[in-house]
Amino acid sequence: MTHSLDAATASRFASTALGHVAREYPNKMDHVLSGPDDVQGPRALHPIFFGSFDWHSCVHGWWTLFTLARLYPDMPEAGRIRALADDLFTPENIAAETAYLDSPGSRGFERPYGWAWLLMLAAELERHGDGRADTLRPLTLAFVKRFTDFLPLADYPVRVGTHYNTAFALRLTLDYAEGAGDADLASLCRDRALRWHADDRGCQAWEPSQDEFLSPALMEAVLMRRVMTPDAFAGWFDTFLPRLDRREPATLFQPVGVSDRSDGKIAHLDGLNLSRAWCWREIASALDAGDPRRPTVLEAARVHLDAALPHVTGDYMGEHWLASFALLALLAGE
Repeated sequence: MTHSLDAATASRFASTALGHVAREYPNKMDHVLSGPDDVQGPRALHPIFFGSFDWHSCVHGWWTLFTLARLYPDMPEAGRIRALADDLFTPENIAAETAYLDSPGSRGFERPYGWAWLLMLAAELERHGDGRADTLRPLTLAFVKRFTDFLPLADYPVRVGTHYNTAFALRLTLDYAEGAGDADLASLCRDRALRWHADDRGCQAWEPSQDEFLSPALMEAVLMRRVMTPDAFAGWFDTFLPRLDRREPATLFQPVGVSDRSDGKIAHLDGLNLSRAWCWREIASALDAGDPRRPTVLEAARVHLDAALPHVTGDYMGEHWLASFALLALLAGE
């Protein structure tokens, strides 16, 4: 089966996201208490991104909604998306979200996963041309500054398959930086990626881990595809995964099982299947049409989508975020 985004799927994803971006509870907060005045609820602290169980999921829930509304402007949910965005994406609410970053305990707030998703949201809003990107800009620039301050201090990559993965963060941030014409941020991302990964060889792919939703191996490959010239990437990729023609490391070709979708950490594994599919599709687009590895790579993407797409909705522990990763996978290579 060939998977692609269609109107019915877009509507299902949009309806799901609308059901959680303004749902305040349950909520898992990334919040440091520096004193009694900091004891506040999600909406008081984050008047836009208070839903979706946690701040970063709410951010990429909105990315999902705005992306779908752009691709399918006549879908039934489009009016509800615009109306809710009009209520929440106000200058006052943006100012409050930005002011939160000035609190004493917020230096590490959502680093780097939430930072990157906020910039992905900003990049999507720029495509709409309706002024929302301008409204968001103070918060956007605050996270740009966080990246430009942090990356020179980051001597080492973080290779885990969870929120701390630096390859994922740089891959998303480059979408924003290149679209916005921020040459300094784009250059900084490329410099770090090359410094961290240019000499990596013979990836062993020690994955999956029990709560991963990103493939450390494939995310690194997707990042390097983005920062290198096609010829340079081809040479790097041949040495990074030298046995790909033999479907090795075998673990990268086998969708993972999910034993309990009501457990938020275990439900991450559905996201691993989706993010692997996204990565495999991006890698396929970097291979020549006649490359004998390309059918193998596309088949790996297909089987991972087969395993994950039926579970994007069904339990709140997954459905408050999985549609974003399904959308990344379905749009990859287009």
